[in-house]
Amino acid sequence: MTQRISHWIDGKTWAGVADRTGEVFDPATGEVRARVDFAGGGQVDEAVAAAARAFPGWRDTSLAARSRVLFRFRELLTARKDELAAIITAEHGKVLSDAAGEIARAIENVEYACGAPQMLKGGFSENASTGVDVYSIAQPLGVVGVISPFNFPAMVPLWFVPNALACGNTVVLKPSEKDPSASLFIAELFAEAGLPDGALNVLHGDKVAVDGLLEHPVVKAISFVGSTPIARYVYETGTRHGKRVQALGGAKNHMVVLPDADLDLAADAAVSAGFGSAGERCMAVSVVVAVDPIADELVAKIASRMAGLTVGDGREAESEMGPLVTAAHRDRVRSYVEAGVSAGASLVVDGRSVSVSGGGFWLGPTLFDHVRTDMPIYTDEIFGPVLSVVRTGSYDDALALVNANAYGNGTAIFTNDGRAARRFQNEVEVGMVGLNVPIPVPVGYYSFGGWKDSLFGDSHAYGPEGFHFFTRTKVVTSRWPDPSQGGVNLGFPRNS
Repeated sequence: MTQRISHWIDGKTWAGVADRTGEVFDPATGEVRARVDFAGGGQVDEAVAAAARAFPGWRDTSLAARSRVLFRFRELLTARKDELAAIITAEHGKVLSDAAGEIARAIENVEYACGAPQMLKGGFSENASTGVDVYSIAQPLGVVGVISPFNFPAMVPLWFVPNALACGNTVVLKPSEKDPSASLFIAELFAEAGLPDGALNVLHGDKVAVDGLLEHPVVKAISFVGSTPIARYVYETGTRHGKRVQALGGAKNHMVVLPDADLDLAADAAVSAGFGSAGERCMAVSVVVAVDPIADELVAKIASRMAGLTVGDGREAESEMGPLVTAAHRDRVRSYVEAGVSAGASLVVDGRSVSVSGGGFWLGPTLFDHVRTDMPIYTDEIFGPVLSVVRTGSYDDALALVNANAYGNGTAIFTNDGRAARRFQNEVEVGMVGLNVPIPVPVGYYSFGGWKDSLFGDSHAYGPEGFHFFTRTKVVTSRWPDPSQGGVNLGFPRNS
């Protein structure tokens, strides 16, 4: 019997009957492992109403008590991280070590949120005017929505949910329908940690659920991670309905390799960052910019490392790269390989030839050389294990190439020249920069976010900006006058 996955509303599994459902696959076998209920407007209303009922009590819960819930959640998540990793691998397909790494980075964000009492301190000015004190307080927004993608089913929800809860908000989370179980696992752990019913709700589904949250008058803010076209839609729709929105979009991340770089280190980094999680990362390196005259040597080193990669079921210890998440996505990525060949790029390693027994959505690591900037494999976010090498004649040409790209999520430079590295970090128009670091994802006490078409809205995810996003500032001016003072004064108030 196929497993049923349903919503988590008001502290329990939804007991209704869904009008629509979707299939959840095991990407390594191609088999349907579950059916997930899709939310309609009624379920959106139920989840938002539960969050709204929970908000007044959670908002007024002390910072100390909120922090204790987060600390307890962190303990439970750490104790049961292997269970969660197995769930991620079964539904997403990434290898277990990669799933474990995702959870480790998620725990960093939970730990940062545990410091809410420190982050939510306001300012105070005593005697700003004679007998007048002025102070600021950070207050929660209310009910907030989180819409997360398939590629990090645990980490991305935990970019937002802990901070939102720490600030006193209540949350409706809409995870990807492709791998929905991780979010339910997280919700159950929060309940076990003592989070009140309704403070965190999980809705499954597609555009109906997304639009329901974007348009719902009770939802005050939306956090989103996904492709750039959808991020733009979420931002425009949410703001049109009066919401605060942070929408993180897609990427085309370049790794610039200068002639003085350690080419063995650069080749290791290109393979690791290009093919980890089968390239299904918004921070994956998808373009290597080889600055003359090292391209031939660098391409050969990358290809030799690719030949040793083991593609297989993520549950097998020897596997280094798993399948893609669905057959449709595998076919889409494969079509880009064919488009690259048709456009005249040099296919150095052809991932279409990979063979793994037992079915599944397989495509092996793929490497193109002599890629031009007008080719679809360069212009589009492929979101799969396809690495393109573009050759340039100088540092200036490489910088211009990166800055001309529509995306500005992540980038890296590999060099042993500190002056070149410092110049690059200053001149490159990208939000996250790695110096000899191929995947420069910020740690939990900084914030994650790109520039240009990689971010819509003013706030980055998690860290200090996360706390700022989930609160609004109120400034209070107070005076406790002597009873003998008084009288009417219609003039504009002045400091004295």
